[in-house]
Amino acid sequence: MTFLMADSISSPSSTLLLCPQNTSPSPPQSFLFDSSLLQKQQNLPKEFMWPNKDLASAQLEELNEPIVDLGGFLHGDDAATTRAAELVRMACLNHGFFQVTNHGVGPELIEAAYPEVDRIFELPVSRKHGMRRKPGGVSGYSSAHADRYSSKLPWKETFSFGFSGNKDKPAVVEYFKSVLGEDFEHSGWVYQKYCEAMKELSLVIMELLAISLGVGRMHYRQFFEDGSSIMRCNLYPPCKNEGLTLGTGPHCDPTSLTILHQDQVGGLQVFADNRWQAVRPCQNAFVVNIGDTFMALSNGSYKSCLHRAVVHRERERRSLVYFACPREDKVVRPPPDLVCREGVRQYPDFTWSDLLHFTQSHYRADVATLESFFQWFLSSGKNKKSSCDDRRSN
Repeated sequence: MTFLMADSISSPSSTLLLCPQNTSPSPPQSFLFDSSLLQKQQNLPKEFMWPNKDLASAQLEELNEPIVDLGGFLHGDDAATTRAAELVRMACLNHGFFQVTNHGVGPELIEAAYPEVDRIFELPVSRKHGMRRKPGGVSGYSSAHADRYSSKLPWKETFSFGFSGNKDKPAVVEYFKSVLGEDFEHSGWVYQKYCEAMKELSLVIMELLAISLGVGRMHYRQFFEDGSSIMRCNLYPPCKNEGLTLGTGPHCDPTSLTILHQDQVGGLQVFADNRWQAVRPCQNAFVVNIGDTFMALSNGSYKSCLHRAVVHRERERRSLVYFACPREDKVVRPPPDLVCREGVRQYPDFTWSDLLHFTQSHYRADVATLESFFQWFLSSGKNKKSSCDDRRSN
Protein backbone atom coordinates (compact mmCIF):
# COMPACT_ATOMS: atom_id res chain seq x y z
CA MET A 1 0.00 0.00 0.00
CA THR A 2 1.11 3.56 -0.69
CA PHE A 3 1.37 5.81 2.32
CA LEU A 4 0.40 9.46 1.95
CA MET A 5 2.00 11.92 4.34
CA ALA A 6 -0.67 14.04 6.02
CA ASP A 7 -0.40 17.76 5.36
CA SER A 8 1.65 19.58 7.96
CA ILE A 9 -0.11 22.18 10.09
CA SER A 10 0.08 25.71 8.80
CA SER A 11 1.78 27.79 11.47
CA PRO A 12 4.32 30.53 12.03
CA SER A 13 6.74 28.05 13.59
CA SER A 14 9.83 26.74 11.85
CA THR A 15 11.58 23.43 12.38
CA LEU A 16 13.97 23.42 15.33
CA LEU A 17 16.80 20.93 15.04
CA LEU A 18 18.23 19.36 18.15
CA CYS A 19 21.74 20.47 18.94
CA PRO A 20 24.28 17.71 19.69
CA GLN A 21 23.66 16.22 23.09
CA ASN A 22 26.06 16.88 25.89
CA THR A 23 27.65 13.53 26.71
CA SER A 24 30.05 14.66 29.42
CA PRO A 25 29.20 13.42 32.92
CA SER A 26 29.10 16.94 34.35
CA PRO A 27 27.42 19.68 32.27
CA PRO A 28 29.14 23.07 32.33
CA GLN A 29 28.16 25.50 35.05
CA SER A 30 26.48 27.69 32.43
CA PHE A 31 23.78 25.02 32.29
CA LEU A 32 22.60 25.99 35.77
CA PHE A 33 19.31 27.87 35.61
CA ASP A 34 18.55 30.10 38.59
CA SER A 35 15.75 32.45 37.58
CA SER A 36 16.12 34.57 40.74
CA LEU A 37 19.70 35.41 39.77
CA LEU A 38 18.91 35.88 36.09
CA GLN A 39 16.14 38.30 37.04
CA LYS A 40 18.75 40.58 38.59
CA GLN A 41 20.56 40.95 35.28
CA GLN A 42 19.61 43.96 33.21
CA ASN A 43 19.40 42.06 29.95
CA LEU A 44 17.95 38.65 29.18
CA PRO A 45 20.68 36.15 28.20
CA LYS A 46 20.60 35.59 24.45
CA GLU A 47 20.11 31.85 24.94
CA PHE A 48 16.58 32.56 26.20
CA MET A 49 15.59 34.89 23.36
CA TRP A 50 13.09 33.63 20.77
CA PRO A 51 12.51 34.88 17.21
CA ASN A 52 9.83 37.53 16.86
CA LYS A 53 7.68 35.21 14.76
CA ASP A 54 7.40 32.79 17.69
CA LEU A 55 6.73 35.39 20.40
CA ALA A 56 3.32 36.28 21.74
CA SER A 57 1.61 39.60 21.17
CA ALA A 58 0.49 41.57 24.20
CA GLN A 59 -3.21 40.84 23.78
CA LEU A 60 -4.82 37.77 22.26
CA GLU A 61 -8.44 36.81 21.88
CA GLU A 62 -9.54 33.85 23.95
CA LEU A 63 -10.08 30.46 22.38
CA ASN A 64 -13.69 29.35 22.38
CA GLU A 65 -12.83 25.70 22.91
CA PRO A 66 -15.47 23.10 23.85
CA ILE A 67 -15.97 22.38 27.53
CA VAL A 68 -16.95 18.71 27.51
CA ASP A 69 -19.05 17.54 30.46
CA LEU A 70 -18.11 13.91 31.09
CA GLY A 71 -20.72 13.37 33.82
CA GLY A 72 -23.44 11.97 31.58
CA PHE A 73 -21.00 9.81 29.66
CA LEU A 74 -19.58 8.33 32.87
CA HIS A 75 -23.12 7.50 34.05
CA GLY A 76 -24.15 5.83 30.80
CA ASP A 77 -26.45 8.57 29.49
CA ASP A 78 -26.72 7.92 25.74
CA ALA A 79 -27.86 11.43 24.83
CA ALA A 80 -25.09 13.02 26.89
CA THR A 81 -22.55 10.65 25.34
CA THR A 82 -23.64 11.66 21.84
CA ARG A 83 -23.32 15.35 22.71
CA ALA A 84 -19.90 14.87 24.28
CA ALA A 85 -18.61 12.82 21.34
CA GLU A 86 -19.76 15.45 18.86
CA LEU A 87 -18.03 18.24 20.80
CA VAL A 88 -14.83 16.19 20.92
CA ARG A 89 -15.05 15.40 17.21
CA MET A 90 -15.46 19.02 16.15
CA ALA A 91 -12.59 20.15 18.39
CA CYS A 92 -10.23 17.43 17.18
CA LEU A 93 -11.01 18.05 13.53
CA ASN A 94 -10.32 21.76 14.00
CA HIS A 95 -7.39 22.15 16.41
CA GLY A 96 -7.13 19.07 18.65
CA PHE A 97 -7.92 20.86 21.92
CA PHE A 98 -10.76 20.77 24.47
CA GLN A 99 -11.40 20.84 28.21
CA VAL A 100 -13.29 18.32 30.35
CA THR A 101 -15.38 18.82 33.49
CA ASN A 102 -17.17 16.38 35.81
CA HIS A 103 -14.29 14.04 35.08
CA GLY A 104 -14.38 12.07 38.31
CA VAL A 105 -11.03 13.26 39.66
CA GLY A 106 -11.46 14.60 43.19
CA PRO A 107 -10.48 18.24 43.75
CA GLU A 108 -8.66 17.23 46.93
CA LEU A 109 -6.20 15.17 44.88
CA ILE A 110 -5.48 18.07 42.55
CA GLU A 111 -5.06 20.47 45.45
CA ALA A 112 -2.69 18.06 47.18
CA ALA A 113 -0.44 17.77 44.13
CA TYR A 114 0.65 21.41 43.89
CA PRO A 115 2.27 21.80 47.34
CA GLU A 116 4.30 18.64 46.72
CA VAL A 117 5.72 19.91 43.45
CA ASP A 118 6.44 23.25 45.13
CA ARG A 119 8.67 21.36 47.57
CA ILE A 120 10.69 20.00 44.66
CA PHE A 121 11.19 23.30 42.86
CA GLU A 122 12.09 25.05 46.12
CA LEU A 123 15.07 22.75 46.67
CA PRO A 124 18.55 24.32 46.37
CA VAL A 125 19.78 24.63 42.78
CA SER A 126 22.69 22.29 43.46
CA ARG A 127 20.38 19.56 44.72
CA LYS A 128 17.98 19.89 41.81
CA HIS A 129 20.82 19.58 39.34
CA GLY A 130 22.00 16.49 41.16
CA MET A 131 18.82 14.76 40.01
CA ARG A 132 18.80 16.13 36.47
CA ARG A 133 17.49 14.12 33.57
CA LYS A 134 20.04 11.91 31.82
CA PRO A 135 20.68 12.34 28.07
CA GLY A 136 18.03 10.43 26.11
CA GLY A 137 15.90 9.85 29.20
CA VAL A 138 12.54 11.28 30.22
CA SER A 139 12.77 11.15 34.03
CA GLY A 140 14.40 13.70 36.29
CA TYR A 141 14.85 17.43 36.69
CA SER A 142 15.50 19.82 33.83
CA SER A 143 16.29 23.52 33.95
CA ALA A 144 15.38 25.33 30.76
CA HIS A 145 16.35 22.17 28.80
CA ALA A 146 19.85 23.67 28.74
CA ASP A 147 21.33 20.17 28.85
CA ARG A 148 19.88 19.54 25.38
CA TYR A 149 19.72 22.85 23.56
CA SER A 150 21.92 25.91 23.18
CA SER A 151 19.40 28.46 21.92
CA LYS A 152 15.69 29.32 22.25
CA LEU A 153 15.76 28.01 25.80
CA PRO A 154 12.36 27.87 27.52
CA TRP A 155 12.02 29.93 30.71
CA LYS A 156 10.95 27.04 32.94
CA GLU A 157 11.93 24.19 35.21
CA THR A 158 10.49 20.69 34.91
CA PHE A 159 10.42 17.50 36.94
CA SER A 160 9.36 14.37 35.06
CA PHE A 161 8.92 10.67 35.74
CA GLY A 162 7.39 7.62 34.14
CA PHE A 163 4.22 5.77 35.12
CA SER A 164 3.34 2.24 34.09
CA GLY A 165 0.02 1.80 35.88
CA ASN A 166 1.05 -1.30 37.81
CA LYS A 167 -0.90 -0.86 41.07
CA ASP A 168 0.90 -3.80 42.67
CA LYS A 169 4.17 -1.87 42.48
CA PRO A 170 4.07 1.82 43.49
CA ALA A 171 6.89 2.77 41.12
CA VAL A 172 6.30 6.51 41.51
CA VAL A 173 6.77 6.28 45.27
CA GLU A 174 9.98 4.32 44.83
CA TYR A 175 11.26 6.79 42.24
CA PHE A 176 10.64 9.78 44.53
CA LYS A 177 12.38 8.05 47.42
CA SER A 178 15.38 7.03 45.31
CA VAL A 179 15.86 10.41 43.63
CA LEU A 180 14.58 12.89 46.21
CA GLY A 181 15.07 10.98 49.45
CA GLU A 182 12.93 9.35 52.12
CA ASP A 183 11.49 12.72 53.17
CA PHE A 184 9.66 12.84 49.82
CA GLU A 185 7.84 9.53 50.29
CA HIS A 186 4.56 11.33 50.95
CA SER A 187 5.05 13.36 47.74
CA GLY A 188 5.56 10.09 45.90
CA TRP A 189 2.28 8.69 47.21
CA VAL A 190 0.42 11.85 46.17
CA TYR A 191 1.74 11.55 42.63
CA GLN A 192 1.25 7.79 42.55
CA LYS A 193 -2.46 8.40 43.20
CA TYR A 194 -2.54 11.37 40.84
CA CYS A 195 -1.08 9.30 38.00
CA GLU A 196 -3.52 6.47 38.68
CA ALA A 197 -6.38 8.95 38.39
CA MET A 198 -4.92 10.38 35.18
CA LYS A 199 -4.53 6.89 33.74
CA GLU A 200 -8.21 6.14 34.31
CA LEU A 201 -9.27 9.54 32.95
CA SER A 202 -7.12 9.01 29.85
CA LEU A 203 -8.85 5.67 29.20
CA VAL A 204 -12.26 7.30 29.58
CA ILE A 205 -11.27 9.95 27.03
CA MET A 206 -9.88 7.26 24.71
CA GLU A 207 -13.27 5.58 24.80
CA LEU A 208 -14.97 8.86 23.92
CA LEU A 209 -12.48 9.49 21.11
CA ALA A 210 -13.31 6.08 19.61
CA ILE A 211 -17.02 6.88 19.69
CA SER A 212 -16.37 10.25 18.05
CA LEU A 213 -14.40 8.56 15.24
CA GLY A 214 -17.05 5.90 14.67
CA VAL A 215 -14.79 2.94 15.47
CA GLY A 216 -15.19 0.24 18.11
CA ARG A 217 -15.90 1.91 21.44
CA MET A 218 -13.22 -0.02 23.31
CA HIS A 219 -10.57 0.05 20.56
CA TYR A 220 -8.34 2.83 21.89
CA ARG A 221 -9.05 2.06 25.54
CA GLN A 222 -7.76 -1.49 25.07
CA PHE A 223 -4.79 -0.23 23.07
CA PHE A 224 -3.66 2.07 25.90
CA GLU A 225 -4.55 -0.06 28.93
CA ASP A 226 -1.00 -1.41 29.24
CA GLY A 227 0.65 1.87 28.24
CA SER A 228 3.62 3.52 29.95
CA SER A 229 3.03 7.22 30.33
CA ILE A 230 4.98 10.30 31.42
CA MET A 231 4.14 12.77 34.19
CA ARG A 232 5.68 16.22 34.08
CA CYS A 233 5.48 19.06 36.60
CA ASN A 234 6.22 22.51 35.19
CA LEU A 235 7.29 25.72 36.90
CA TYR A 236 7.38 28.95 34.89
CA PRO A 237 9.17 31.56 37.08
CA PRO A 238 8.45 35.28 36.66
CA CYS A 239 10.52 37.03 33.99
CA LYS A 240 10.90 40.80 33.69
CA ASN A 241 11.73 40.36 29.98
CA GLU A 242 8.63 38.29 29.34
CA GLY A 243 8.16 39.79 25.88
CA LEU A 244 11.45 38.32 24.62
CA THR A 245 11.15 34.69 25.72
CA LEU A 246 8.68 31.82 26.08
CA GLY A 247 7.93 29.30 28.77
CA THR A 248 7.44 26.66 26.10
CA GLY A 249 7.97 27.24 22.40
CA PRO A 250 5.45 26.39 19.65
CA HIS A 251 5.15 22.61 19.33
CA CYS A 252 2.88 19.63 19.05
CA ASP A 253 3.25 16.91 21.67
CA PRO A 254 4.76 13.75 20.15
CA THR A 255 2.80 11.64 22.66
CA SER A 256 -0.79 10.44 22.18
CA LEU A 257 -2.95 12.43 24.56
CA THR A 258 -2.05 15.23 26.97
CA ILE A 259 -4.10 15.90 30.11
CA LEU A 260 -3.06 19.12 31.80
CA HIS A 261 -4.14 20.90 34.93
CA GLN A 262 -2.96 24.48 35.24
CA ASP A 263 -3.17 26.97 38.06
CA GLN A 264 -5.21 30.12 37.63
CA VAL A 265 -2.36 32.32 36.36
CA GLY A 266 -2.85 31.48 32.68
CA GLY A 267 -0.31 31.41 29.87
CA LEU A 268 -1.31 28.49 27.65
CA GLN A 269 -1.99 29.44 24.02
CA VAL A 270 -3.32 27.35 21.12
CA PHE A 271 -2.93 27.89 17.38
CA ALA A 272 -6.42 27.62 15.91
CA ASP A 273 -8.08 29.12 12.85
CA ASN A 274 -4.66 30.33 11.64
CA ARG A 275 -3.93 32.49 14.68
CA TRP A 276 -2.76 32.17 18.27
CA GLN A 277 -5.49 32.27 20.90
CA ALA A 278 -5.28 32.32 24.69
CA VAL A 279 -6.77 29.61 26.90
CA ARG A 280 -8.60 30.85 29.98
CA PRO A 281 -7.89 28.60 33.00
CA CYS A 282 -10.96 26.74 34.26
CA GLN A 283 -10.45 25.77 37.88
CA ASN A 284 -12.33 22.47 37.87
CA ALA A 285 -11.39 21.37 34.37
CA PHE A 286 -8.58 19.47 32.73
CA VAL A 287 -7.12 20.65 29.46
CA VAL A 288 -6.92 17.85 26.87
CA ASN A 289 -5.04 17.94 23.61
CA ILE A 290 -4.32 15.47 20.85
CA GLY A 291 -0.67 14.54 20.23
CA ASP A 292 1.20 13.29 17.19
CA THR A 293 0.87 9.60 18.04
CA PHE A 294 -2.91 9.79 18.31
CA MET A 295 -3.05 11.76 15.08
CA ALA A 296 -1.43 8.74 13.47
CA LEU A 297 -3.83 6.39 15.29
CA SER A 298 -6.73 8.37 13.83
CA ASN A 299 -5.16 8.10 10.35
CA GLY A 300 -4.66 11.85 10.30
CA SER A 301 -8.34 12.64 10.93
CA TYR A 302 -7.68 14.39 14.24
CA LYS A 303 -5.17 17.23 14.49
CA SER A 304 -2.23 17.25 16.82
CA CYS A 305 -2.61 20.47 18.80
CA LEU A 306 -0.07 23.22 18.19
CA HIS A 307 0.44 25.17 21.41
CA ARG A 308 2.91 27.21 23.44
CA ALA A 309 3.20 28.79 26.90
CA VAL A 310 4.08 32.36 27.78
CA VAL A 311 5.57 33.65 31.02
CA HIS A 312 4.53 36.51 33.27
CA ARG A 313 6.46 39.49 34.52
CA GLU A 314 5.56 39.15 38.20
CA ARG A 315 3.73 35.85 38.75
CA GLU A 316 4.99 32.29 38.54
CA ARG A 317 2.84 29.69 36.79
CA ARG A 318 2.60 25.95 37.48
CA SER A 319 1.05 23.10 35.57
CA LEU A 320 0.73 19.33 35.95
CA VAL A 321 0.94 17.41 32.69
CA TYR A 322 0.15 13.75 32.06
CA PHE A 323 1.26 12.39 28.68
CA ALA A 324 -0.62 9.21 27.77
CA CYS A 325 1.54 6.87 25.70
CA PRO A 326 1.11 3.33 24.38
CA ARG A 327 3.41 0.53 25.44
CA GLU A 328 6.73 1.27 23.77
CA ASP A 329 6.83 -1.85 21.58
CA LYS A 330 3.22 -1.64 20.40
CA VAL A 331 2.67 -1.02 16.70
CA VAL A 332 0.97 2.33 16.10
CA ARG A 333 -1.59 1.94 13.32
CA PRO A 334 -5.15 3.16 12.90
CA PRO A 335 -8.12 0.77 13.15
CA PRO A 336 -8.52 -1.17 9.87
CA ASP A 337 -12.16 -0.12 9.57
CA LEU A 338 -11.17 3.54 9.73
CA VAL A 339 -8.51 3.06 7.05
CA CYS A 340 -10.85 1.16 4.75
CA ARG A 341 -13.54 3.82 5.20
CA GLU A 342 -11.10 6.56 4.20
CA GLY A 343 -9.41 4.45 1.52
CA VAL A 344 -5.76 5.22 2.22
CA ARG A 345 -3.19 4.95 5.01
CA GLN A 346 -1.74 8.33 5.90
CA TYR A 347 1.24 7.00 7.87
CA PRO A 348 3.35 3.84 7.99
CA ASP A 349 3.47 1.57 11.03
CA PHE A 350 5.83 2.61 13.81
CA THR A 351 6.22 2.12 17.54
CA TRP A 352 6.15 4.70 20.31
CA SER A 353 9.69 3.61 21.14
CA ASP A 354 10.80 4.74 17.65
CA LEU A 355 9.19 8.17 17.98
CA LEU A 356 10.36 8.64 21.57
CA HIS A 357 13.95 7.86 20.57
CA PHE A 358 13.71 10.32 17.69
CA THR A 359 12.47 13.19 19.88
CA GLN A 360 14.92 12.51 22.71
CA SER A 361 18.04 11.93 20.61
CA HIS A 362 17.62 13.50 17.16
CA TYR A 363 15.00 16.24 17.10
CA ARG A 364 13.47 19.07 19.10
CA ALA A 365 9.68 18.77 19.12
CA ASP A 366 7.91 21.42 17.05
CA VAL A 367 5.01 21.65 14.63
CA ALA A 368 6.70 19.33 12.11
CA THR A 369 7.86 16.56 14.44
CA LEU A 370 5.76 13.76 12.96
CA GLU A 371 6.56 14.69 9.37
CA SER A 372 10.27 14.89 10.16
CA PHE A 373 10.12 11.63 12.10
CA PHE A 374 8.72 9.74 9.12
CA GLN A 375 11.36 11.16 6.81
CA TRP A 376 13.98 9.82 9.20
CA PHE A 377 12.06 6.61 9.88
CA LEU A 378 11.43 5.68 6.25
CA SER A 379 15.05 6.39 5.32
CA SER A 380 16.12 3.96 8.03
CA GLY A 381 14.14 1.13 6.43
CA LYS A 382 12.43 0.16 9.70
CA ASN A 383 8.87 0.40 8.45
CA LYS A 384 6.76 -2.55 7.38
CA LYS A 385 3.94 -2.14 4.93
CA SER A 386 0.39 -3.13 5.76
CA SER A 387 -2.98 -2.88 4.08
CA CYS A 388 -6.59 -2.32 5.06
CA ASP A 389 -6.95 -6.11 5.08
CA ASP A 390 -4.26 -6.36 7.75
CA ARG A 391 -6.25 -7.40 10.82
CA ARG A 392 -3.30 -8.33 13.02
CA SER A 393 -3.67 -7.53 16.71
CA ASN A 394 -1.80 -4.58 18.15
